[in-house]
Amino acid sequence: MKPTRFTDSVNCAIEGIIYAVKSQKHMRNHFLAALIILGAVLFLRISSLEFILLVVSVSFVLFAELINTAIELCVDIVSPGYHPLAKAAKDVAAGSVLIAAIGAAVMGYLILSRHIFPSFKEAFALLGTPTEMATLVAILSVVILVVIFKACAGKGTPLEGGTVSGHAAVAFAIVTAVSFATQDPISSLLTLALALMVSHSRITLGLHTLREVLMGAVIGTVLTLVILTIFTALK
Repeated sequence: MKPTRFTDSVNCAIEGIIYAVKSQKHMRNHFLAALIILGAVLFLRISSLEFILLVVSVSFVLFAELINTAIELCVDIVSPGYHPLAKAAKDVAAGSVLIAAIGAAVMGYLILSRHIFPSFKEAFALLGTPTEMATLVAILSVVILVVIFKACAGKGTPLEGGTVSGHAAVAFAIVTAVSFATQDPISSLLTLALALMVSHSRITLGLHTLREVLMGAVIGTVLTLVILTIFTALK
């Protein structure tokens, strides 16, 4: 029955949001991203206009995800079995969420970058710029350590499988080296995006688990960071 009181309508709306959060993984991820953005706002000097733009962007993404969930439920009721138009309807609804998320990401980047990037540059400026030899030593050390891990575990092959993802380790070692060498946030973000794609491909191909990819990322980042810091301090 359609609610007649305002409080009943609000309760129904809240129940709908809770259902979406419980049943939709992407909805939970969107809420988590919203919490992270709000946390960043607390520590950064965000103007009122910037805060309003962030709130509108986040709200639009959550709104799009709720509409997407509602459309999926309606399609499932009307077409329980497979139908090409049912698939198209779900794909279009998912596309609306993707567009909203891209817009929110661009908005968040334009607003937050000017507050975060200066601190990023200052931090790496204090560490200094590593030499080419230091970079090569760091990446080769990561490769050797990964090979040792694979040899000790006796699992997988040098290029596939194993207890540690060598692709993820090298990819994140390169991210760390590029961040040190360029001290440029844009270059760091672009190489990080490539590293994440490489790591994600290892999971989707079934060659590594999330744990193995995370171990590789940590090894690549930490070992490269330590070696480059030592070499820079000894210059």
